[in-house]
Amino acid sequence: MPDPNRFEAQQRADDIRVFRAELGRLDEAGVLRLDPAQHAAVRAHHEALLSGFIRDFDIDRDSHAKQLSLGMRVVSFLGALALAASVYFLFYRFWGHLGTTFQVAILALAPLAALGLSAWLSTRSNGAYFAKLAALVTFACFLLNLSMLGQIFNITPTDKALLPWAAFAFLLAYCLDMRLLLVAGLICIAAWIAARAGTWSGMYWLSMGERPENFLPAGLLAFGLPLALAHQRYPGFAATYRIFGLLCLLIPVLVLGNWGDGSYLTWPTSVIEGGYQVLGFALSAAAIWLGARRGWNDTVNTGVVFFVIFLYTKFYDWWWEMMPKWLFFLVLALAAVLLLLVFQRLRGAVAQRAGDMA
Repeated sequence: MPDPNRFEAQQRADDIRVFRAELGRLDEAGVLRLDPAQHAAVRAHHEALLSGFIRDFDIDRDSHAKQLSLGMRVVSFLGALALAASVYFLFYRFWGHLGTTFQVAILALAPLAALGLSAWLSTRSNGAYFAKLAALVTFACFLLNLSMLGQIFNITPTDKALLPWAAFAFLLAYCLDMRLLLVAGLICIAAWIAARAGTWSGMYWLSMGERPENFLPAGLLAFGLPLALAHQRYPGFAATYRIFGLLCLLIPVLVLGNWGDGSYLTWPTSVIEGGYQVLGFALSAAAIWLGARRGWNDTVNTGVVFFVIFLYTKFYDWWWEMMPKWLFFLVLALAAVLLLLVFQRLRGAVAQRAGDMA
């Protein structure tokens, strides 16, 4: 059996906890009772496994440890933001008193020093959270590096800076298994693609948001990448790609469904808005279908959220002005009940398919 990664180790620890709870219930019901020697052997085996997992991967042994880990992730994120802001304001506080050579040296060395600290902390047995905090600061230093170098040498701002930012974010994300930095890299790539699309249409690259359609190619790319690249070693990365891709697809469609003037299309505004509303329903329904077929809960949930948003938006357009408010909200409640019934049948069909495959 190949060596497990952190995700597999955590899953095995969760399985052990569930097994112990169910074994206790079976023992109380008299269905299955292990003799003392068997019980001691099983417990010793599990304890050895858990000790090794905790030593090698710093996993959460029980539900209380999981709750503390969630708090630690939040604290590390907030700490990284605070530390990055501290570095930013420290630079600006003393920046004008430093010579150009010294400024360039600081900008070059700061991300390298933070990167070295992240790499060192990642090798420590209990340094995972500190390594991720340092990685976020490293990325912030790198952003500040290119930005400040551009100001020092009076370089015109360009969307090309988004590419090294994205590459550095991806490097840190895959080295340290950080989904937050993966999202940062995806944002940079999506912004660069949108800026390029806007530039090709004749607009200034910073005005890319004026045409929501600029983000659609990035959404297709992000959603399709997990289909072409295996992410077994990086649990959660594929779901992050899919969710980000759906957001880049469905948010612009939602905006254009209510603001047709933002489209490149030269059709009448009402036709553009109606077309994008239909496309929104189709895309969200397709996400629900595909997610249910592939077992992607993240895709199903994202599709459901946007399907409901599109539906309620249409209800508002159709009936808010003409209906009494009590009747309008009653219709919303009935629509929610109908959706629950539909999704319940869909869940049953998925469970039936899984049972047949088993």
